[in-house]
Formats: sequence, C-alpha cells, structure tokens
Amino acid sequence: MTNSVNKRVVVTGLGAVTPIGNTLSEYWDGLMAGRNGIGPITLFDAARHDCRFAAEVKNFDPHQYMDRKEAKRMDRFCQFAIAATKQALEDANFKITDLNAEQVGVLIGTGIGGLKVLEDQQEVNLTKGPDRCSPFMIPMMIANMAAGLTAIHIGAKGPNSCSVTACAAGSNAIGDAFQWIRRGYAQAMICGGTEAAVTTLAVAGFAACKALSLRNDDPTHASRPFDKDRDGFVLGEGAGILLLEEMEHALARGAKIYAEIVGYGVTCDAYHITSQTPGGKDAARAMQFCMKDGELTPDQVDYVNAHGTSTPVNDPNETMAIKTALGDRARQILVSSTKSMTGHLLGGSGGIEAVATVMAIQHDRVPPTINLVEPDPECDLDYVANESRDHIVNVALSNSFGFGGHNVTLAFKKFVP
Repeated sequence: MTNSVNKRVVVTGLGAVTPIGNTLSEYWDGLMAGRNGIGPITLFDAARHDCRFAAEVKNFDPHQYMDRKEAKRMDRFCQFAIAATKQALEDANFKITDLNAEQVGVLIGTGIGGLKVLEDQQEVNLTKGPDRCSPFMIPMMIANMAAGLTAIHIGAKGPNSCSVTACAAGSNAIGDAFQWIRRGYAQAMICGGTEAAVTTLAVAGFAACKALSLRNDDPTHASRPFDKDRDGFVLGEGAGILLLEEMEHALARGAKIYAEIVGYGVTCDAYHITSQTPGGKDAARAMQFCMKDGELTPDQVDYVNAHGTSTPVNDPNETMAIKTALGDRARQILVSSTKSMTGHLLGGSGGIEAVATVMAIQHDRVPPTINLVEPDPECDLDYVANESRDHIVNVALSNSFGFGGHNVTLAFKKFVP
C-alpha cells in the first residue's frame, strides 16, 4: 500500500525530558550548543561499579505534572513519559475531550521499564520478608505502564500499547503509531520512548556485557561516537514524545505542523543477542524499506540522525549500513549522533532522537557529534563534528537499533500541504 491511498500523518507537538534539558526548548538549545549531559552518577552510590558515570536527568520535579500521591505510585520512567506528553499536548494546543477521546491513542516504548522499583522491592523481600512488598510493585514496574498511566492522566481512550524492543523501542512506538493513524485507527497518537534505567543493577549488567564506556577519569568525553578512541556507550535516561495527527485533522484545527512522517522501515538481524550483522546489511535494509515506504530516493535525504552509540561494533557497522542504503549520496549528507551529548537512553533514545530530527527539519540546522576528535578510519562520513551546522533539511532519517537484532528507521519530511 502506498501513501497515495493512506492517510497523511504530521507532527504537531513535541515534548522532551533529557539529560541536557527538561523542556523542548532547553533540549534543542542544548543540542545546538553541544551541551554535555554526562557526569558522575548521583542516583545511587556507584563506588563499587566499574562504570561510575551516566547521563542523568537533572532537576526534574514530577510535581509540575502530577500530584505527590500519583508521583509516589509510579516509577521514574512513567513520570518522564507523562511530563513529556503534557509538554507535547501543550505545544500542540491539543485538547482531549469527551468528543475526541476515543480517537486519541498512546504508544510509548521502553527497553526495561521500572527496574528501580524491582530492585527496591527485591531488597524488601530479602530483608523484611515477602509480606512487606508493596501492593503497587507490579503496576509500578511493568513496561506498559508508561502508556497506561499516560492515557489515564490525559483521558486518551484510543489505541494503547507499548513496544519493548530494547534500544529500538521508542522508534518502534512512533512507527507503529504512524501506521495506526495512516490506516484510520486513530486521528491522533501520543508516541515515543521513555527510560529510567540509571540504577545499580542496570549499570552492573551493561558493564558486565562490556557495553559501557569505562572512562571514569574523564566522563564528559566518554560518549564519542565514530571516534577512534571510543570505548562504549554512556547510559542515559529521559523521554521524548511526539504528537502525531492525521493531516486533515491537524489542518482543520489550524495546528502548527513541524514536519510530516512519511516512512517506517523495520528488520531483524537474526544473528546475535547483542551484536549487529557484520557490515550492517540488515540495518541497511531497514533504511531501504523506510525510504521505499516513504516513496523517497537517496538523493532526497539530507540528514541522518544516527543510532551512533559510541561502541566499537555499532559505529562502523552503521556507517556501512548508511553507505549501502544511500549509495553515493552517503558522502553528501550530514550524519550526527546526539547520543554524544545525551548518552544512550535505551528505549527512550528513539523518542528524543525523533524530536531532534524533526527540529532539524524545522530549523534547517543539524545537531553536532561532540567529542569527535579523530574519526575511526572505518567511519568516514560527514558526522558534523563538534559544532552544529546550518543545512537545508527537507528529508531526514532517524535510526535506532536494539539488542536482539531490532532495526528501525523513521523518515520525516518538510511539510508541504
């Protein structure tokens, strides 16, 4: 099925809670300034950990978005999602009423869910006994509760779900929401990703599988995608939410339109539990499917927001995937990894990176890849090193890849009625 028979879908609202700012404007300004959100871990005592730094959300006050009783009964990953959602709805001047509630859905992805609650309650179980565990433990920790609680808070009664595809979860959520509007299941979808996994167990686990940077003596330079001295990713937290609307619905209410979402490509490596297919051929297929879905050619693509984790395996594989998917055009487009500033939000990364991609189209300005001092010889594209750059962005892709072999690419386009 092509776009000629599908409904067109546009982006009308954006919200962000990130390690470099807790609103859309703070996040975008931070990206443009090359602000670094990485520092020593403060959320728990990391003295015994091999990795002792992360990209934490700073100065987040959940009570700006919910009352104290509600905040106490939900994990931080749900608080982030609700905060970013309320920002997006306000940004879009979109009201949910009894008349439209059944046509507004929520699809929010997460890689892990409420791990902090699980850790705390296991401690209670072991030290005080199973009868002392909280009755709210299960509804606080299960991964779908960001979507469920968000719907409760805003009264959205349309399609509701949660993608749990590791670091591709946020992008899967946006792509699936796009499809639901396209096919007429909803007029509007709140979608994106959220994560709050800067916890003692998550840091221990990712360090044990050799995924994290261990640059403890220099954390601000630890996330360095495409640089030859990169040694792993930096764990981050936060949420990025988009309000997608069916185009005619958005035009009828006079909505501000940031961009149109036109393509969604999904593949699986079916290769390894954590590593990508050598050469990135299955990631390239996701990019190619996305462009075909959006009726785009490589010559139309101006910018790629890369998955760009700063791990030894991802960055050259993604570079090869971009070359395979875009051919000769790959050397003419701009590619950047905003994870260099925000760290890796796991399931939340697809959300904030889609927000960054849409804002790049809106402002014709591309975020930088900071800490890129000497590119890996296998990483030989234009990664917008260290400073943001003015650039006409009519079409942009956003890549997300996850453990388990999940590959997702989204395509956004400058809106033309």
